[in-house]
Amino acid sequence: MELEQKGLSAYLAELIGTFLLVFFITSVVTLYVSTGAQASFGSDFAVVGFVQGLTLFGVICMFGAVSGGHFNPAVTLAAWTIKKISLIDGIIYILAQLSGAVLGALLTKGLLLDEGRAVHYGAGEVSSLLANNAAGAAVEAIGVFALVLVILAVVFSERSLKDWGPLAIGLTFVFMVMVGGPLTGACFNPARWFGAALVSNSWGGVWPYLVGPVVGSLLAVGVWRFVIEAGGPSPVEPPQRVAPAAARGGKGAGPAEPRGTEPKKD
Repeated sequence: MELEQKGLSAYLAELIGTFLLVFFITSVVTLYVSTGAQASFGSDFAVVGFVQGLTLFGVICMFGAVSGGHFNPAVTLAAWTIKKISLIDGIIYILAQLSGAVLGALLTKGLLLDEGRAVHYGAGEVSSLLANNAAGAAVEAIGVFALVLVILAVVFSERSLKDWGPLAIGLTFVFMVMVGGPLTGACFNPARWFGAALVSNSWGGVWPYLVGPVVGSLLAVGVWRFVIEAGGPSPVEPPQRVAPAAARGGKGAGPAEPRGTEPKKD
């Protein structure tokens, strides 16, 4: 299989798309998430979820045709695993995503300096609602599993309805954030976690936000390959157009005469 070679425009698309994604995510978390022991009851995770999902939908529509619309190292890992991107391009994608995430979080900090201190400018943190960091890693893994699997199903599957791809991905992210937001901050993206953590110097345990996404991404690839791709019907060839019997002199079924040609006369 020959891999499609990426270029500067794709790398810039990943950087700018991740920048926009992380800026809006960290901003909405700063503005709508409360702090304290009962933060999950004073926060509007519906707003947080919809803003994040709709932002992801938007940046995929903007840049998806240029770079494939990854904006997430876990997605790039999955694309490399199924041989849709080369190793070198994958590494550059991840560096661009990390850079864009830091720039997005820096912009949030610059605009919301005092407002953002209480929530560490949207940085992820494993909640006391969970037993330990392993539970946090499991939440991140489940979220990334769902996100990557829907991306593989609607973007890389031959039987998918690709026109619905950005909307399906965005809406999946909405419900993931509504559930995962009170538990881990619903990062589901190592770049998004890294940008906010670096800018706020609040790392949230580190390994749950790295190991969880890697495990979730690889599990999604396995399910996609051995369940979705292996279990569906094979694509079929379009049927050959057949002319009516009267046009063929009443004879049995057969292929239509090519347009613009006359039948030969004896």
